[in-house]
Formats: sequence, structure tokens, C-alpha cells
Amino acid sequence: MRHPSPVVIVAAISCILAGFFVAEFALADSSGYHVTKTIPIGGTGRWDYDIVDSAARRVYVSHQTHVVVLDADSHVVVGDIPNTPGVHGIALASDLGRGFTSNGRGNTVTIFDLKTLKVISTVKSSGQNPDAIYYDAGSKRVFAFNGRSANVTAISAADGTVAGTIAVGGKPEFAAGDDQGHVFVNVEDKSQLLEIDAHKLSVLHRWPLTGCKEPSGLAIDQKNHRTFSVCGNKKMMVVNTDTGKVVATLAIGEDPDAAGFDPQTQLVFSSNGESGDLTVIHEDSPDTYSVIENVPTKKYARTMAIDLKTHNIFLPIAEFEPVAPKGEEEPPMKPDTFGVLLVSKQ
Repeated sequence: MRHPSPVVIVAAISCILAGFFVAEFALADSSGYHVTKTIPIGGTGRWDYDIVDSAARRVYVSHQTHVVVLDADSHVVVGDIPNTPGVHGIALASDLGRGFTSNGRGNTVTIFDLKTLKVISTVKSSGQNPDAIYYDAGSKRVFAFNGRSANVTAISAADGTVAGTIAVGGKPEFAAGDDQGHVFVNVEDKSQLLEIDAHKLSVLHRWPLTGCKEPSGLAIDQKNHRTFSVCGNKKMMVVNTDTGKVVATLAIGEDPDAAGFDPQTQLVFSSNGESGDLTVIHEDSPDTYSVIENVPTKKYARTMAIDLKTHNIFLPIAEFEPVAPKGEEEPPMKPDTFGVLLVSKQ
């Protein structure tokens, strides 16, 4: 039997190694995420934020005048929270068995029971147009961020009493926190990130997000003390909340409105409405990040929520007419097309 020459052997090994590196590169360039399902809901009206209760297996989706509740596994509608006019966000106090909605048109916060979904009470906000809402487990307070009056209403989660009001000096957008008494919020019209003391109800720090246009969505890596602000000029800025310094700036899609972080996978997400995609970023270290890909989703799918048990992502969506009326940024929404897009690795 004739044996291959050393040159042939070297060439064969080179081809194998080349194939290995190409495969590894292709794998590194794919998150594995893709659209796996469209969950129909229907009805009229637009939406804002959604949130997943991973332990209770529920997904809460804001829908203009009410909140739709889905089963996180079967994806069927299992409940509804009515009379939440202009609802923006939902916050969950699992340790107290209570949920909260920020009702922008009503200038109120609705408190409901997490088990029965029955409304417990309605709290009048101390500001106008409550938008983002966040529950801080450390202080057991709910913070409703009032977009029109540039302040924050702090509410005792246990009894629904207003604990105080905090001026933020601009239009607050989405919020996140460490659940130990520190709450962070983007100030959209000032391009700032604020840190709030949830116990003292005061602003601890006001950090500039230089180069970030109109920061909206915000997520947090609680373990490594990093926040992720998504900006209207297709950037994500990572801030070290121990120092207030921007440690990384990353490219994302167009018109983001929500950010997310999955601590198990170390993945950071930005949902981008105009480009109709989901930017997936890997946290290589607290100060080093790699953009993996932009997963195609759907135009105007700009908000999202992560199920930290399954790592699935839920993005509210709808169908729209092809042309926007004069003076309007977006075209009319088609009736009964509201739903949720499921993005997963299945």
C-alpha cells in the first residue's frame, strides 16, 4: 500500500483545522435565537412594556387600557387586569404577592393580587403620566416614574401609601435596580443615568451618558454592578454603577425601547422597533462585550421581556397599515392583530 506523502498529510490537516475554525467562527456569530411562534391576542389599542414572572410562569403584557396575562409555557391567555388607562409598565413584588401597573392616562398605579389577579386598590400618583415602574425588594417600595412631571412617586408596596416624591430633573424612562435599595433610571431628555436611594428617597448620583441620544430601555447585571442603557442613535452604553463610568459602547439596531440581561447566559439584549430586530450581545467580562448578531423579529417590536427560566423572549407586536397619516410617526394599527412574538432557541 502506498502511503501519502508528508505534503499531502500536512495539506489534509490544514483543511481539517481550517474547517474547524470556520465552524467555530460561524457558531460564535450565532446566538441560536430565532422567532419560533406568534401568540395571538387581538383587540384594539397599542402597548408598551411586558414582564415575565418566571417562578409563577406568567407573562404580563400591557395593552392600552388593560393588562393581558399569558401562561409562559402554553402561551394561552389566563387572565386580565382591567381599568388600567394608558398602562405602560408592570412591576411584581413576589415576596408580597402583589403586582403594580403604571397607568399613564389615569395618573394612577393599580395594585393587584398576583394569585387571583384581582385588583386590590388604585393609588393616585403624585406626578403626571406614570410610565416605567419598578419594585425594589430592599426597601419594599414601588417606584412609578412620571414622564410628564419629571419626578418619581414612591409607594409602600405593602399598604399602597405614597411614601414620597423624588424630582429627577428631566423625563424619566425605564428603570432597573439591585434590589438592595439602589434604583437606576435613564433620564431621556438629559442623556443621564440616575441612581436613587430607595430608602432615603433621594438622588445619589447623576451620571452623564455622553454620546447617547435619548436613552430609553435599561437593564442591569446585579452581580457585576453594570447597567445597560439603549440609545436612540443605535448605541448601548454599559455603566459601572460603582464609579458611574461608561465602560463600553456597543452597536445595536434602530429605535430601541427595551433592554434585557440574562445572568445565566451572560447575554444582553436590545429590542429595536424600526429595524425590526433583536440585538444579542455577550458579556465576556464586566467591561468587555461582543455583539453576536441582530436576530430578525418584526417592525415596531421595540419592547420585550425575558423568561429567566427558559431564556425565551416575549416581544409585543401588531400589524400596521403601510402608510402613516400626515404628521404621525407610525401608521394606524390594524384591528385584532395585537399579539406577542416568541423568540427562543427551540
